[in-house]
Amino acid sequence: MPTILRLDSSPRGNSSHSRAIADEIEHELISNNEGWSVIRRNLSNQNIDSISQETIEGFFAPKESLPLNLKKATALSDELIAELEEAETLIISAPIYNFSIPSSLKAWIDQIVRVNETFAFDGESFSGLAKTKRAILALSYGAAGYTQGGELSDMNFFEPYLVSLLKFIGINEIEVFRIEGTSILDSEQLELAKTELYLQINKILRGGN
Repeated sequence: MPTILRLDSSPRGNSSHSRAIADEIEHELISNNEGWSVIRRNLSNQNIDSISQETIEGFFAPKESLPLNLKKATALSDELIAELEEAETLIISAPIYNFSIPSSLKAWIDQIVRVNETFAFDGESFSGLAKTKRAILALSYGAAGYTQGGELSDMNFFEPYLVSLLKFIGINEIEVFRIEGTSILDSEQLELAKTELYLQINKILRGGN
């Protein structure tokens, strides 16, 4: 049974624009793919632990001979990587915070980007090991001008980082759906922007692009 792994990182709950986009994406995928299951993680309230010295030691130690303390230190990483490996499609919803990603999402990334698990290095080059076929990003920007050469594009360490990171671990099929100006648009403009974006999601995810 195909599986979706959905990660939400905004702490704004039902007020989150990125989650609303992810809701539309999830709805389109499930309605057009019978029998899919969804694993959901609300990163903003699940308190993914930051990696520690023992976590790092465990990442680089031989897995078959890990002592108990390092097994405990890497147990969460094992769990999160297993979820990622199970998923055919990864959905990440995130708002831009201070030109980058929320700390909760960064904590998840630090747990799953792991040598010989999601990437390999042969002494000369890196290769991705993740088995997930594709990722879909649901992104929200409070201001405008972060994309398409806008005045804030040089400060966008958000979307390019996520795309590069996913490609690094081997997920090369990536679709990005974004909304900009959520803090400056009035309610009517925001609803219009969302409607246009949802039509785009519908068209692309149903193969009409």
